[in-house]
Amino acid sequence: MPTQHLQIPTPDGLADAFAAFPDGGGRHPGVLLYSDAFGLRPAVRAMARELAGHGYYVLVPHLYYRHGPAPVIELPEFIGEAERPAVFDALMPLLTGHVGTDRAARDAAAYLAFLGARPEVGPGPFGVTGYCIGALLALRTAAAHPDRVAAVAGFHPAFVVTDAPDSPHRVVPGLAAEVHLGLAEGDMSPEIVRELGPALGEPGPGATYEVYPDTRHGFTMADTDAFSASGSRRHWDRLVPLLRRTLTGG
Repeated sequence: MPTQHLQIPTPDGLADAFAAFPDGGGRHPGVLLYSDAFGLRPAVRAMARELAGHGYYVLVPHLYYRHGPAPVIELPEFIGEAERPAVFDALMPLLTGHVGTDRAARDAAAYLAFLGARPEVGPGPFGVTGYCIGALLALRTAAAHPDRVAAVAGFHPAFVVTDAPDSPHRVVPGLAAEVHLGLAEGDMSPEIVRELGPALGEPGPGATYEVYPDTRHGFTMADTDAFSASGSRRHWDRLVPLLRRTLTGG
């Protein structure tokens, strides 16, 4: 399978990125994939290759490029309970500085423009998927670019239901894209899930959420102790048909 290591021009510099796409040439529907908080690493590259095997050009930007190429910190090969505190202590200042500002919005516009200009990518519309904090970024990208994003998915999402006026869940009813959110058990309290339900109950073309049984936050990530084989399979079983339904040529 062809893969590429790329640099995406943004208003704030060059973002390194990884892309995977099918063999055989031609143009393919484009998918922007936002990683979890641990960032671009071998496990995420493997997920991009798996998704590309279904017929998509998958672009995975490095979220923390302003602080250097991926990985900005030395990540262990496996992130378990013992490793998490040190990893989060190093990454949280970078994550807060990215998500809590307009940097993410500038980056999203640059990523979609870059994706649309690739010779391997069809004319659109695109899909966007995200994991953990990447789910928040995916929803905001879809909200800001309704003419370019036809599908948005988020798995074990973080901070998608908050008290803030711009909480991501408040934008879902107005999205032009079809939406799926796959929650781990314990990702959200029952009260928050009840608030999420009405938000997804008034979608445009369609929106669903589902609590995946017997899963923990991070269940798609094979390099962590939260990984669930059944949860990961269910996530592919939801994501791939969503993209097939909504993306031209999918």
